[in-house]
Amino acid sequence: MNAKKRIAVIDYDSCNPNKCGNYLCQKMCPVNRTGKECITHSDIQKPIIAEELCIGCEICQNKCPYNAIKIINLSFELDKPIHSFGKNQFRLHGLPIPKEKAVLGFVGRNGIGKTTIIKILSGNIIPNFDEKETSKQKVIEYYKGKEAFDFFKKVYDNGIKLAIKPQNIELIKPKGTVREILTKVDENNNLEKTAKELNIEGILDRDSSQLSGGEFQKVAIAATGLKNADLYFFDEPSSFLDIKERLRVAEYIQKLSENASVIVIEHDLVLLDYLSDYVNLMYGKPRVYGFVSQVKTTREGINTYLEGYSKDENYRFRDYKIDFFGKEKNEKKEGQAQIITWPLIEKKLGEFNFTAEKNTVKRNEIIGIVGPNGIGKTTFMKMIAGEIKPDNTELTQQVKISYKPQYISYTGEKTVQELFEGINLSEIKQTILKPLELEELLEKKAKNLSGGELQRVSIALCLSKKADLYLLDEPSAYLDVEQRLAVGKAIKGHMELTECSALVIDHDLTFIDFLSDKIMVFSGEPTKKGNAQGPYPVNEGMNKLLEYLNITIRRDKDSKRPRINKLDSVLDKEQKQSKKYYA
Repeated sequence: MNAKKRIAVIDYDSCNPNKCGNYLCQKMCPVNRTGKECITHSDIQKPIIAEELCIGCEICQNKCPYNAIKIINLSFELDKPIHSFGKNQFRLHGLPIPKEKAVLGFVGRNGIGKTTIIKILSGNIIPNFDEKETSKQKVIEYYKGKEAFDFFKKVYDNGIKLAIKPQNIELIKPKGTVREILTKVDENNNLEKTAKELNIEGILDRDSSQLSGGEFQKVAIAATGLKNADLYFFDEPSSFLDIKERLRVAEYIQKLSENASVIVIEHDLVLLDYLSDYVNLMYGKPRVYGFVSQVKTTREGINTYLEGYSKDENYRFRDYKIDFFGKEKNEKKEGQAQIITWPLIEKKLGEFNFTAEKNTVKRNEIIGIVGPNGIGKTTFMKMIAGEIKPDNTELTQQVKISYKPQYISYTGEKTVQELFEGINLSEIKQTILKPLELEELLEKKAKNLSGGELQRVSIALCLSKKADLYLLDEPSAYLDVEQRLAVGKAIKGHMELTECSALVIDHDLTFIDFLSDKIMVFSGEPTKKGNAQGPYPVNEGMNKLLEYLNITIRRDKDSKRPRINKLDSVLDKEQKQSKKYYA
């Protein structure tokens, strides 16, 4: 065991010793003032913190104007890191091992080492065990007599064939038609069968540059599955996909596990539960350190993660319970003022025809919008926002609207703080900035943010504007489970504080169930016709959606989280017969 009781990490991209007051952290360190060298630097280099001398006072962390320092005081002892990215940088403790002919899922926060694990297990990173020199032979010797020994020996001897679907599919830009792209990787002549299973038959002859995010996600999944591999990695396969397509992908991945090992990283708990046979939990502090738990059954693992305490390791890794599920719906008083009303809406976009039934949103209501992709959800939201005009009527009511679109990007030179121009940040510090963990991002340039960071900034910008109605299109995308809970609480809290209302499009059933007071259901035939109904009470709305999707959901008896029933199982048949699709 390593006796060290604290971890010190510096974000060297944010660290700016010339502008902070000429190495402010070094000047403020009480250990340095005793004559010891806890925080040092040489020449014009960035500072280094000696963890063995650090007393964990956190003064340097609190005084750093760029939030570049993280000091973690540990309540337990960690084994030697499996891999470290350098002095005062992220380190990973522990490593999961793939299960033969099974799907192994990872549950944990963004920035805690899940993608690093994939790179280690695939051989793209050789673990260094916190030493300067590393080699494949050292790894083999380290795991001698352990379960991982045979695995790494095969990886390094090229005895395991690997196929990887990365997280950021937008960085993959193959040229040609879908058929041409997939033919190149089709090692078992399964293209036609795979195209049918993933519902991409209709886009095989379309050029890759014309694909939507969801279409390209399925093409990337197909390109991975068509390879003849012993071990498949799928990093966040649900991104850009609606509920029905997520389940389609889950079933496809499960079939791959009949003849191979599969590892999946996924933040949609309903999907992960449906998809995985086992899970490894990941604890720690984002961008500081990650710690891998023992392998657990999926149900036990997800419930343990939500609870924040692992009995197996006797370790509390979070001081609160994640509870999307046990809450009572707020009772909205009858006779609430209407905040917006729309008449029957009709819109034709090319070959697509959309209608929305006449309805109303009342003050202090959060309306969840659910349904497949290509069915008109974003089109409807853009009409409410005034970006698109209906064909048959005018939406003339004077309502102040703040809108966060589905796809977000930023290429300018402004910092995050500069994006909040005209907004008093102290007023939103406790309700928005702190819960969404944005304070440490304020000095960063917006164009350099990750997808999850930019998503949280966009949500904060939307909520920080004075409005009567807030429109948020897929706010859970790129966020981990804890961030989704924080975003859900921030949205709910802001609506209660301001007595305003929100329309929220999302595909994460756990998130939408937690957030919504009512549900709008969009159905029809994707890319051809769509119809919006509601808002309905949550149970009625979710029941309508699940009936349309031919899915039933039960509640976990301990955590109360929603779990999808296997198709044609006893519970599935019973719930369908009683018309209780959403138990």
